[in-house]
Amino acid sequence: MTEAERRARTDSADAMCHAAYAGLDGPDSGIALVAVGGYGRRELAPHSDLDVVLVHDDDVDPGALAQQVWYPLWDSGVNLDHSVRSMSETVRAASDDLRVALGMQDARFLAGDSSLALRLRTTMLAQWRREARDRLPALRALVTQRHSLTGELAHASVPDLKESQGGLRDATVVKALVATWLIDAPHVELERCRQTLLDVRDVVHGIVGRGNDRLSPEVWAELPFRLPTHLSGFDEATEGGEAVLAAQVLVREVGRRISHISGLAWRRVDDVLARPVAVGARRPDLQRIAPGIAISKGEVVLDRGARPATDPLLLLRAAAEAAERDIVLAPPTAARLVRESPPLPDPWPDGARQLLVRLLASGRGLLGVWETLEQTGGLKHVLPEWEQIRSLPHASAIHRFTVDRHVVETCVEAGTLIRDVARPDVLLVASLLHDIGKGQAGDHSTAGESIAREVARRMGFGPDEAELVATLVRWHLLLSGTATTRDPDDPATVDLVVSRIGTAEALALLLALTEADARATSPKAWSSWRAGLVRQLAGRCRAALAETSGTRPRVHETEVPIPVEVVADPSAVAVSVAHAGDGSRVTVVSGDRIGLLADASAMLALQRTSVLAARAWTQESYGVSEWQVADTDLDAAVLRQRINAIAEGRVDVAARLSRGGRNGTAGRLAPSVQVRPEASDRATVLEVRADDRPGVVHLVCAALAELGVSVRSAHVDTLGPQAIDVFYLQEVAAGALGDERAASAAHAVRAALAPEPGSTDR
Repeated sequence: MTEAERRARTDSADAMCHAAYAGLDGPDSGIALVAVGGYGRRELAPHSDLDVVLVHDDDVDPGALAQQVWYPLWDSGVNLDHSVRSMSETVRAASDDLRVALGMQDARFLAGDSSLALRLRTTMLAQWRREARDRLPALRALVTQRHSLTGELAHASVPDLKESQGGLRDATVVKALVATWLIDAPHVELERCRQTLLDVRDVVHGIVGRGNDRLSPEVWAELPFRLPTHLSGFDEATEGGEAVLAAQVLVREVGRRISHISGLAWRRVDDVLARPVAVGARRPDLQRIAPGIAISKGEVVLDRGARPATDPLLLLRAAAEAAERDIVLAPPTAARLVRESPPLPDPWPDGARQLLVRLLASGRGLLGVWETLEQTGGLKHVLPEWEQIRSLPHASAIHRFTVDRHVVETCVEAGTLIRDVARPDVLLVASLLHDIGKGQAGDHSTAGESIAREVARRMGFGPDEAELVATLVRWHLLLSGTATTRDPDDPATVDLVVSRIGTAEALALLLALTEADARATSPKAWSSWRAGLVRQLAGRCRAALAETSGTRPRVHETEVPIPVEVVADPSAVAVSVAHAGDGSRVTVVSGDRIGLLADASAMLALQRTSVLAARAWTQESYGVSEWQVADTDLDAAVLRQRINAIAEGRVDVAARLSRGGRNGTAGRLAPSVQVRPEASDRATVLEVRADDRPGVVHLVCAALAELGVSVRSAHVDTLGPQAIDVFYLQEVAAGALGDERAASAAHAVRAALAPEPGSTDR
């Protein structure tokens, strides 16, 4: 089946319609028979309906012709979808019904008054453009509703070539969006994909013998052997299973490409509708959001000063910023970065891994950006192993997505669980790699273990972390499989899990990965019953591991030389900066006092530099803090002036941070603030987990200073999008806080980290 055959079918139908009209001596003026919809576009499938409208001028009575013209067509056995409308009725119908408006854009003359048919088409297009801003939100709602009912052509088990997301209906809608003149889309590629799906639909109609566009397992099994040779991509010697897989990959790849074009078009529509109507041409604004990265017209693009050839992290930085904001990563930008950026070094620098983890933890914004990376070759740049699971169907019917989409959905689900684990970076990378062994011979968990270990090493994880990622991939089915097939009360069941996992940290990560994997599979895979069994087993394993481990977190304290000026005047503040790898190490020393750590963290927050890690402690009568930051261009003198101004009250830190915003993104998860009574006998340990953004440590320390609570030591780490901060608190007179004071401190910190009224943070 080819485009030429569709045109031949259309020509035959046109001749039939023309003969029916002429056989009744239909007039040549004031009335026209027109084809609309797919018939108007000349893309009839073997069992398509003929969509036709008899249109007449308002002052013309179609008379008996309106009824009689359909009889010859019915007699020929065709499926007919017909209507009779005056010109004004047609205009009103198109204004009232989006489906009519879309169909009439493709109105094509068949018989009668050709000038009336032309006037109809131009009127419909002019009305569509005039009303577009008001009507596109309703069209978006219709499209979203259709997608929720039919799923995705690229990933659904039984997709619909026409109605599924990424199908023929979406391609038609994109053409309608372009017809508004508000946006543009890649026309040539869209048309190529559309023609491919039309070819496949012709074959499907031939298989099922009727106008059914659904790809059931029976249709998939026969489809590859009926496809035209220019589509099949295999010869007669190809094994049956391989041929079916090749056909699925063909259809799903086209579907995901149309889906990507459609998503991009709708994002551009959203941006246009959000902006006021422009008067006259103006230069696009560039809002710089990160080194080399800016936002223009609602899309992440390169800043004017970007130098892709010297910045291997630029692609990951652009992707992370776009995903966290849930906006478009402009495909031309991604394609340029793939072409011009140097490959990432082996192993990756810490900054690259941090950016990848931020990307994976970005929530639903990950989906569109990940697809852009796939379509532009960016994933080959970052994770070449991805190709072996791309568009790979699952063998199990319980899965609602293909393997690659399931993996991305698992990352989305894991991003909601990062507050529950000590190493969110390990959880997210393990989620990305947990099915990387599929498509290999043998058990995919075993095959994936070695791949994951090597990928984690390449990403810059240390040997222990890389082994932890590999362990999670190897045993990612262990908890769910054991909980549903073994007796959790039997000590041998617990021993089985513990012997494979080994540590409480690995168990917590495995539990989170198990939940994310199941939720991404289907609702049935993480029912309340199944979740209860898994958590019950994990609880017994956690208790068993606790019996063999009595260790507590140790306070990290490092002696540093106390600067002379601080010895002479303990109220003085000494600040030093040393280059360290991809960033800098900033050391702050002064006489110990309540609020010193708040001032030091405010100094860096106002500098808008990203804190990767920090340690603070008391050393005799002095307070010392060391900060690992991403910035390589810091001036110690400037920082010293700033912290002195903060300490003397000459800078309103709260106002300055509020004006600066929260790193341009809203918090997806509520902060977690917990007292850990088991962690220390000498101090009250407060653990804070929150979205990483400038000022988090300052907000915590300022809230504690307000209560007169002393921070004896602090341990700050940034893992991807999450700051994990642990504070050892004491009363000024020394000693751990009482229960009531500890609760007050936790409440004050929660209040400090809560979103400001009217902010977009959640």
